[in-house]
Amino acid sequence: MNIHKFYLNGLYILLDVNSGAVHVVDQMIFDMLDVFTGDNDAEVLAALSGRYDSRELTEALAELHELMAAQQLFAPALNVPPTFSDKPLVKSLCLHVAHDCNLRCHYCFAGTGDFGHSRGLMPKEIGEQAVDFIIANSGQRRNCELDFFGGEPLLNMETVKHVVSYVRRREQETGKVFKLTLTTNGVLLNDDAIQYLNENNISLVLSMDGRQEVHDHMRPYADGSGSFRDVATNVRKAIRSRNNQNYYLRGTFTAHNLDFAADVLAMADLGFTQLSVEPVVAKDCDYALEEEHLPVLFEQYEQLAVEYLNRKLHGPAFDFFHFNLDINNGPCVAKRLSGCGAGHEYFAVTPEGDLYPCHQFVGRDEYLLGNLAEGVTKKELPEQFRKAHVLNKPECRDCWARFYCSGGCHANAQLFNNRIDQPYKIGCELQKKRLECALMIQAKLALTANEQ
Repeated sequence: MNIHKFYLNGLYILLDVNSGAVHVVDQMIFDMLDVFTGDNDAEVLAALSGRYDSRELTEALAELHELMAAQQLFAPALNVPPTFSDKPLVKSLCLHVAHDCNLRCHYCFAGTGDFGHSRGLMPKEIGEQAVDFIIANSGQRRNCELDFFGGEPLLNMETVKHVVSYVRRREQETGKVFKLTLTTNGVLLNDDAIQYLNENNISLVLSMDGRQEVHDHMRPYADGSGSFRDVATNVRKAIRSRNNQNYYLRGTFTAHNLDFAADVLAMADLGFTQLSVEPVVAKDCDYALEEEHLPVLFEQYEQLAVEYLNRKLHGPAFDFFHFNLDINNGPCVAKRLSGCGAGHEYFAVTPEGDLYPCHQFVGRDEYLLGNLAEGVTKKELPEQFRKAHVLNKPECRDCWARFYCSGGCHANAQLFNNRIDQPYKIGCELQKKRLECALMIQAKLALTANEQ
């Protein structure tokens, strides 16, 4: 599929898939593209002359041919970048410094912290080995990333601090530069922790599910009581301490809150501006999303997009992760084909030093790749992940969104289809709707800027 067109919020929008060019067109051109293939002008005129003026149709056809000449319409197909044949470099590690948690979130893919195994904390020595592993396997690449993860990583602040100190020393010794992130539920974000994280320039991914009743229903303490008030207080303090920068407030919506746009706006109304709310990925439970929910979820994304745009134009504005999109330079093909790099550029490290393709694969024993001491021993798995890009996935090959979604999440695909090259269908449908909303927003903002 070389083009995708849709109508949203008063705009007729055309995306040229291969070039990434986005065009806002009128209804006549929108209808013409049901017929026009680039070499059938007479057929277009015959099909639409009863609905539109022939002279206007002819002029529009000339404009379409100009776009084709500029490779902004029906642009040629892309080849897989040669970087896919190179030896992979490790760019990022997810350090599971704690396989334990102080919350009992019902939808937790980590089994409330133990990942289907035993609870435990990462020793300092394993943290050091992980840093050495990424340095040894990142080649000449200068920039590396570490994410302190769990469970709840603040339960093991001793190892976090030790690893940060070790990273800074190894940066001086090797010339590497590490970007550090910590993902937390916010319960233990006290003044000392906030000060340390700020002083060491550690980005934060913070968890909150929006409205208090929604959050407390899915994210209780072990005794069943709600965590919202504690989390909201600590998160607000942490964000203000870093001038509302260098964080994302991330939520999850489920079948229990299909009206999730209200949860995004609830967090925005609390003054949080860097937001991401993701669909739960689950099956065989009462909170799982089903195909029958899709029409309601599509409507929610559209409503959210309209309000997001309104606040962008008139304030107070906020950023929503899935609506951030650059429409001026087209999709970055190498990145969009390879996606997150799970299983070959990105690994998760357990407290014992075991290696998995990503944090969501931890505990799925068939995807245990090896360990820090011996390296990757199951050599065939990284190669499977390297080859699992959109051009090798039959269901992705002709999808209009293929260069924006990277073929979806491998872990979700494996969970639902027991294979990484067959994408999770509900995830695909939601991703396409988010992309349409993002394209509409960016097109509207560009039109508004041109009018000023």
